[in-house]
Amino acid sequence: MIIIGEKINGSIPAVAKAIADRDSELIKERARIQAAANATFIDCCASVPEEEEVETLKWMIDCIQEVTDLPISVDSPSTAVLAEVYSYCKRPGLINSVSMEGDKIDKIFPLIADSEWEVIALCSDDTGIPKTAADRLRVFNNIMEKAKEYGIKPSRIHIDPLVEMLCTSEDGIAMNVEVISTVRKQYPDIHITAAVSNISFNLPLRKYINLGFTVLAMNAGLDSAILDPTNRDMLGVIYATEALLGEDDYCMEYIGAYRDGLFSKPEAK
Repeated sequence: MIIIGEKINGSIPAVAKAIADRDSELIKERARIQAAANATFIDCCASVPEEEEVETLKWMIDCIQEVTDLPISVDSPSTAVLAEVYSYCKRPGLINSVSMEGDKIDKIFPLIADSEWEVIALCSDDTGIPKTAADRLRVFNNIMEKAKEYGIKPSRIHIDPLVEMLCTSEDGIAMNVEVISTVRKQYPDIHITAAVSNISFNLPLRKYINLGFTVLAMNAGLDSAILDPTNRDMLGVIYATEALLGEDDYCMEYIGAYRDGLFSKPEAK
């Protein structure tokens, strides 16, 4: 599983305070603990007014890059900000995100076409978030046409089917499963990602919904997720599900993660 660590985000009150106070130590510590938990990318989201965003993201990126060499997921709703900030990273990472809304893809795809940067692409367009699986797949097909136009291989794309609240859904996660499984069948090398915790908004004991969703989504083809890599329960479920799906030869990854204490207390040595 590709894990995009979510703990450096200005929407989190402690991080918002650190950004306001320019408290670099809190940002660095959150980067360190996610790297130690085997995150694949460190997401970096400022959640400040757009006119402050470039300067703030550069400062945050500096903090992260001081303590880890992990690639950064540069996270902003503004393509102008993404276009200005992404090259500030020392190594190729992940653009979070683009969609078929307006000219977002046409601004970002040309910039990263001849690079090793990866990108999250949302299944939304100028109509908003489609309400049916068929419409989300229509948007997905349009995204892939753009990827072909700019020469971006499917293996560099993380498709986000846009997980919404379970408590407002009429059919559970059936639509997400249909989108994920269809995308996986059409493009075996593509990545499919999700902000896992979105599924449980406004529900009690959210962790159980998040864990159950992760198992079902991985079974459908999810191989990337935006989540807290220090959440031992979640990591245990991810490693166990990979083993059960036959993606972990002889359960070696599961055993290694257990011994390293990623979802258990480290064994005494």
